[in-house]
Amino acid sequence: MYYTSTRDKSIRISSAEAITKGISAEGGLFVPTEIPHITLDDIKRIGTLPYTGRAKEILKLYLTDFTEDELNYCVEGAYKKSSFSSEKIAPLYKISDKESILELWRGPTCAFKDMALQLLPYLLSVSASKTLKDTKIVILVATSGDTGKAALEGFKDVDNTQILVFYPVDGVSPMQKLQMTTQEGNNVSVCAIKGNFDDAQSGVKSIFTNSEIKKKFAENHLAFSSANSINWGRLVPQIVYYVSAYCDMVENGSLKLGEEMNVVVPTGNFGNILAAYYAKRMGVPIGKLICASNSNNVLTDFLKTGTYDKNRNFYCTASPSMDILISSNLERLLFHLSGENDAEVREYMKLLANSGKYTVGEQLFEKIKELFRAGYCDDTLTKATIKENFDKYHYLCDTHTAVAVKVYEDYVSESGDKTPTVIASTANPYKFSASVLSALTSDIQSTDEFSMVDELHTLTGEPVPPQLATLKDKKVRFGDVTTKDDMANVVFKMLNI
Repeated sequence: MYYTSTRDKSIRISSAEAITKGISAEGGLFVPTEIPHITLDDIKRIGTLPYTGRAKEILKLYLTDFTEDELNYCVEGAYKKSSFSSEKIAPLYKISDKESILELWRGPTCAFKDMALQLLPYLLSVSASKTLKDTKIVILVATSGDTGKAALEGFKDVDNTQILVFYPVDGVSPMQKLQMTTQEGNNVSVCAIKGNFDDAQSGVKSIFTNSEIKKKFAENHLAFSSANSINWGRLVPQIVYYVSAYCDMVENGSLKLGEEMNVVVPTGNFGNILAAYYAKRMGVPIGKLICASNSNNVLTDFLKTGTYDKNRNFYCTASPSMDILISSNLERLLFHLSGENDAEVREYMKLLANSGKYTVGEQLFEKIKELFRAGYCDDTLTKATIKENFDKYHYLCDTHTAVAVKVYEDYVSESGDKTPTVIASTANPYKFSASVLSALTSDIQSTDEFSMVDELHTLTGEPVPPQLATLKDKKVRFGDVTTKDDMANVVFKMLNI
């Protein structure tokens, strides 16, 4: 299988090249030239396998230049039982007759990003051995919270790599910040930037595509790659857990093989819900793809109107991982649904860069409306949903998951759709203790992050993940703050070039 670019479909490269490059030279994102198909019989067979087996079956369809031994090495290394708090890796928790929560936060950093970022370092090292010789890979990451820590944890002390994470100085939770700034490892670095996630993301993208910087890197035997979901190696592992969720829904009797499930995803950068779209395109019986946003509801508006407009107020919310106004992965969807019209995609992206706004054609918008539903939820409703969920089901969810639950409830109220539904749960509630605790009680005794963790545990009885509980004893290693315009210099300083 080959990969092409959303902005230049004449490009043909292998999956290993797509993973090492991260982003195409002209700024486009890599996508497969064809989407493989699986049958119901395939799904039935895949369902008999453990998560590692399911992952290998799906990944081999996309990573055709990887040998069986290479895939085994990658998958078995990434999804070690010792790294996840559930043997199922991505377990389903059925909270009602029609609602199941897909817990994607059972990995080492307690966020769904682990599902891909435990695997990406393996994929990248194998890819580099095929495509790059005597070259150190420099991983640049922009994060709205969870990706940063998951990438740091995945890449720490991986040979021949260096990783630098940029995060918005006031745009992550205290727990997320501590997870990053205390990160151990000899090849890791972290820097805050003045601004929001979009500033961090656009800064990283501009470094990637700067010809002078690329020349400087080549002279020093360095090459860029990305651990953000703009990298295909980050996105392809996410397809696996939607296939796996369908298998589990059949196995636990929530639906019969061949019946549809809906999927609800809280998303900012559109990667997580795009993975569900790929699973649907592959042949997994998925009905509606329901996109859940917080008050930064640029995706809600786009999916309802066909106009993408980032010219709006930016809100720092209780669900900071979705505080995004430029959803990079949407570009991949536009490419697929436009009939792989790279000229059309280039025009949309040019308009977005120049005016912050574009409107898709009528034909394309009809296809989008057929596949997607969308809604959003503000902080007040998010917190009310956390309390309601806990009181009703004794299930404690984080703020991002609560956004998805509320949007799902609104969708059912409006549509009457009774299709069994999987709701993607993206983070452990203890990553956002202050918000979750304040949702459950107004009687909060402390403002200290770890005291609030203890209060939340006392109130709910939910176990505190040890990797979060021990953070308070770790030394802060990284405290630098920079501007968007100075990000390249931070990279040079880290690399001593």
